[in-house]
Amino acid sequence: PTRSVRRRLGDKAAGRSVMSSLARLATCNLNQWAMDFRGNLERIEASIREAKAAGCTFRTGPELEVTGYSCEDSFLEADTLAHAWESLAALLASDLTDGILCDIGMPVMHRNVSYNCRVVLLNRRVVGVRPKVCLANDGNYREMRYFTPWFIDPTSPGYGALEQYYLPRIVRELTGQRTVPIGIFAVAALDTALAFETCEELFTPLAPHIALSLDGVEIIANGSGSHHQLRKLQTRIDLVRGATAKAGGVYLYANQKGCDGGRLYFDGCAMAWVNGECVAQGSQFEGLDEVEVVVATVSLSDVRNFRASFIARSSQAASAASIPRVEVDFALTLPYADQLCSAPSRPSPPRLHSAMEEIALGPSGWLWDYLRRSGQRGYFLPLSGGADSSSTAALVAIMCKRVVEELGAGSERSRSRVLADVRRVTKRADYTPPDWRDLCGKVLVTCYMASEFSGAETRARAALLAEQIGCLHTSISIDGMRSAVCETFAAMEVHSGGVRSEAVRRRPEMKTKPRDYAELTQNLALQNIQARSRMVMAYFMAQLMPWATDGDETTAGGSLLVLGSANVDEALRGYYTKYDCSAADLNPIGGVNKRDLKAFLEWAGRERGIGVLARVADAPPSAELTGAEGAQLDEEDMGMSYDELAALGYCRKVERCGPLSTFLKLRDRWADGRALTPSIRARGAAAPVTFDEQVAQKVKDFYFYHAINRHKMTTLTPSYHAESYSPDDNRFDLRPFLQNARFDEQFKAIDEAVAAAKAARGES
Repeated sequence: PTRSVRRRLGDKAAGRSVMSSLARLATCNLNQWAMDFRGNLERIEASIREAKAAGCTFRTGPELEVTGYSCEDSFLEADTLAHAWESLAALLASDLTDGILCDIGMPVMHRNVSYNCRVVLLNRRVVGVRPKVCLANDGNYREMRYFTPWFIDPTSPGYGALEQYYLPRIVRELTGQRTVPIGIFAVAALDTALAFETCEELFTPLAPHIALSLDGVEIIANGSGSHHQLRKLQTRIDLVRGATAKAGGVYLYANQKGCDGGRLYFDGCAMAWVNGECVAQGSQFEGLDEVEVVVATVSLSDVRNFRASFIARSSQAASAASIPRVEVDFALTLPYADQLCSAPSRPSPPRLHSAMEEIALGPSGWLWDYLRRSGQRGYFLPLSGGADSSSTAALVAIMCKRVVEELGAGSERSRSRVLADVRRVTKRADYTPPDWRDLCGKVLVTCYMASEFSGAETRARAALLAEQIGCLHTSISIDGMRSAVCETFAAMEVHSGGVRSEAVRRRPEMKTKPRDYAELTQNLALQNIQARSRMVMAYFMAQLMPWATDGDETTAGGSLLVLGSANVDEALRGYYTKYDCSAADLNPIGGVNKRDLKAFLEWAGRERGIGVLARVADAPPSAELTGAEGAQLDEEDMGMSYDELAALGYCRKVERCGPLSTFLKLRDRWADGRALTPSIRARGAAAPVTFDEQVAQKVKDFYFYHAINRHKMTTLTPSYHAESYSPDDNRFDLRPFLQNARFDEQFKAIDEAVAAAKAARGES
C-alpha cells in the first residue's frame, strides 16, 4: 500500500496507530531575489528536496517566495502573476510535492483583486489558496499599494465561508482541477489540523493564531518577509513564544534571508516552537548558503495535553467559532514503527546576537548579495581614516572573511555557488582566494583623498587599516581640483542683470572662525567644493581602477560600486554636503547611529583582529574641511552631540513627536545633571540660561536644521536599513522636502511651556 494509505489504516502489526503523535516538519530561510523567477524556483525546489530527504511531511517557506518579497510596483504587472503561476506549475509537474504538504508564498489575483497568498500543494494538486488578512503597511512596508486584505465580515463568526478560485489554464491542464477553495481555512489531515498565518498577522492584537488554536488547529505555519533592524529579533521571538505559550500548539516560522534587491536585509531565523519553547532555530545571518532548511520533530500529544489541562482555555475553545476545513487524505505524523526510532526535538533557549554582531553580519551579508548580483567588479571607498569610512571598510573586510569561511565550511552546494560568484566578480576564471585578505585585495579599492586641511594622523590610520585588511589602497590630492574650480569661478563673465562685472567678488577665502554670514557663506562654499571634488574623483576612479590595476591576470574590465559612509545621525541633522562623497551607489552604515558605530569599531578591532579600529574609535569625529582632526570637530560644528541627536531623532520618528512633544519628553529624560552642548544659533546674550531654556533651544535647533536640510534626504544614497529613526526619504520617513523652518506656532508653544513651568516654580 502507499505510504498515505498505510498511515490511514494505522500500523496494524503494532496496533498502536492511536498513539501516533510525532510529526516531522520543515521550515526554511531562503535567499530570494525580486523577479528572479528561475533562481527563486530553484531555491524552493532545493528546500522541498531537503525537507523530504529529512523525512518531513510538511514544508513551509517565506512570504512571496516565488516572486521575491520586494517586487514593489512589479506586483501591479500581470506578467508577474503569470510567471508566478508558471513557477508553481513547474512544482506541480515534478514529483516534489509527492508525499509532502507544501505551503508556498506567491501573489494571486481573484475576481480582479490581487492578494498576498499562501498556496497549499500536495501530491501534484492544489489544496487551496489562503490570502493574507492583515497587510503590512507602515515603516518600510507598502503592501496595500499592491495587494488588498482578504475581507472578513465582522458581523459573522470566524473567518467567513470559503470561495472558489478558478485555476489558470497552465495548472488546470496539469492537475485536472478547475477550482480550489480560497479563503481562511485549516487543512484537515487524517491525524491533525494545520493552518496558516502570514508575517504581519502575527504582530496584530487579534492575530489569527488565537482563533485557529481555539478551534483545534495544532500546527500553524507563518511564511514571513521580515527585515532586519537592530535589536528587533527579540520582539519576533517574544511574539511566537507568547502565541504558543498561551494557546499551546506548534508554530513554524519561515523567513527570507538576504538582500532581495533593495535597502532591506531579511534576517532569516526560521524557527519551530512547541507550547512556548523553541525546539529548532535557523541562522539569523550566519553562513552564505541560499537555502537553509530547519527540521523539527514535534509531539502533537504534548500539544493536546497542554491544551486540555488548561481549563480556562478549554472553556473558550468549547464555544469558539469554527474555521472551515479543507480535508486531505494524508497523515502528517510518522508511522508508529518510525516513531519508536524517533524523539521530539529538544527545546533550547533561542539564540540572539549582540548588537555589534548584528552590525557586523547584517550589512556584510547585504554587501555580498548586492555585489554578486550587481555584476560589478567590487567596491571603491573614499577612506578618510575616520569612524564612518573605517566602519564601512571593516564591513567589506568582514564580508570577505565570511566568503572565505563559506568556501571552507559551507555545504557542497554553497561552496560551489560562492566560488562561482567569487570568480565571476573578480573576472578570474581559476581564482580561489587563499585567505580573506587576498580576496579583499581583489574586491576593495580605497583612496585617501587629501587636502591641505588633512592631518597626518588620519592619513596614517587609513593606510594602516588598508594594510590590516589587505585592500588595494591609494591616495590623491584634491587641492588641484579645488583650485581649478575656484579659478573657473574667478574667470566668470557677467552679461546681464544690472551687475557690473568689475564689482563681482571672485576670490572666496576660508576663515578658521567666520565672524558673520558673509564669511560663513565663503567657508561653506569652499568646504563643499572639497567634498564634491571627492565624489567626482570617487566615481572616476571606480570606473578606471580595474582597468588600471588588472595587469595580466584578467582583461575583463568592469567597474566598481562606490560606497558611501554617512551615518544615520548626520543624515538626520543634514550635516553633510549634498552630492559629496556620501553620494554613492550604496551605504552599508547609513542606518546605524554614531554611538553604535563607535562601539562596533571597538568590537571589530577586538573580535576581528583589525587592531587599528580601536585607534579610530578613540579619535574625535572631524570633517577636516577647515582644519586637521582636532582643529575642526563635528559636534561643535553641529551644535549638538551625537547622543543628543539620537534622542531627538528617536522622539521625532519612533515616538512620533512634533517639536512641543519632543521638548516635553526630553526635559524629563535629560534632567539627570548632564550638560547640553551649546547652541550655535543662540549665542551671547541670546544664549539659553535655565535648563528648560537649553532643552527648548536644542529642540528648536534640531527641527530647524532638519527642516532646512530635508531636501538632502531626496538624494540620500540607498542605505542598509538598521535603525528605527532613519530619515530615509525613499520609503521609510515620508515628509515634504520643502518645510517651514520657522515652526512659528510649534516654537511658540514650547516658549509658553517654558514660561508656564517657570511660573509654576515661582521664578520671575
